[in-house]
Amino acid sequence: MGLTIHIQVLAAIFVIALVMGAVTARTNFCTMGAVSDWMNIGDTGRMRAWVFAMAVALAGVVALESAGIVNLSGETFPPYRTANFAWTRYLLGGLMFGIGMTLASGCGNRTLVRVGGGNLKSLVVLVIASIGAYLMLWTPLYEKAFLPWVSATTVNLAQYGLPNQQVGTILAGMFGTQATRGFNLAVGALVAIGMLVFAFRSADFRGSLDNIVSGVVMGLAIIAGWYITGSAIGQAWKDFADMATVVPSRVQVQSFTFVSPMGDTARYLLDPANLSLVNFGVMALTGVILGSFLYAIFSGGFRVEWFASWKDFASHAAGGVLMGVGGVLSMGCTIGQGITGVSTLAIGSILTFFAIVIGAAGTMKYQYWRITREA
Repeated sequence: MGLTIHIQVLAAIFVIALVMGAVTARTNFCTMGAVSDWMNIGDTGRMRAWVFAMAVALAGVVALESAGIVNLSGETFPPYRTANFAWTRYLLGGLMFGIGMTLASGCGNRTLVRVGGGNLKSLVVLVIASIGAYLMLWTPLYEKAFLPWVSATTVNLAQYGLPNQQVGTILAGMFGTQATRGFNLAVGALVAIGMLVFAFRSADFRGSLDNIVSGVVMGLAIIAGWYITGSAIGQAWKDFADMATVVPSRVQVQSFTFVSPMGDTARYLLDPANLSLVNFGVMALTGVILGSFLYAIFSGGFRVEWFASWKDFASHAAGGVLMGVGGVLSMGCTIGQGITGVSTLAIGSILTFFAIVIGAAGTMKYQYWRITREA
């Protein structure tokens, strides 16, 4: 078999994910940990590393769109800038995911990294979350349990003359004008600068090279995903898929996210001979696990860990369910919406980010209250 454009794209995504997994393990980049540090000890270093990653990714998107290399206002997976603003979906899904990642001791990306490091608790979470994501993506669960009320509460922005939910478009609409491409890019650049200032004004962030490195690597990875799938390379990939006898899965403009790939991986494992089901997300998931595994082996950090009690198992299992179902409902996780989505400046992604943080912070507060009450 020759190195088709499809194989080249998937190989590139795998290599990038490999680096992401190793760097995340090395720097301890963790979005749940970021909320925990902020809530429990007042340290905002890892929270600002998360925001810094958003800034890097957003700056890259502004540069790519300014140069006409990509257009993220067209069809993407998921449809970040869609004019259908499903606010209840973003809010409830984000809250569910935030609660779930706290119960499961890590977000989707961190779960994969912990699996690579030998954590069997996270492996159980991964299996359960993957089943939940699979049910949401590939069975009637979403259509029957969620779609009726999501559709009833969705705001069609096009009815108000707004072609999408990009921040610049919304701002222009508030003042009764049409957002030009240049205006949207200017808004994106200003937001990216604001995020950079927010990150670097803190000594907690500046004093840690790990925070800076992790933010740069995560942000660049998101940019690379957009570039590969949204540039001329991505168009060649799509042309290949259109001509293929067996159409490969999810050949769309996209970047990194880690919940829908869990569902897609479960789907592939049910039919492993069907290589057309090996897609961007499947390669991203396996790449992160392998990258963290290699780092753990070479650094001597590989440690097998199991549940301390049935209560510990129940907490992680519940977290896995909430992550799988909530992550698909919100159309992304702390990476998929919190960095990739925010890089498009879609207001749904911003809402999801805050919902995840609120869900995680509220759960941590409740856990602390329960511990002190039992003590």
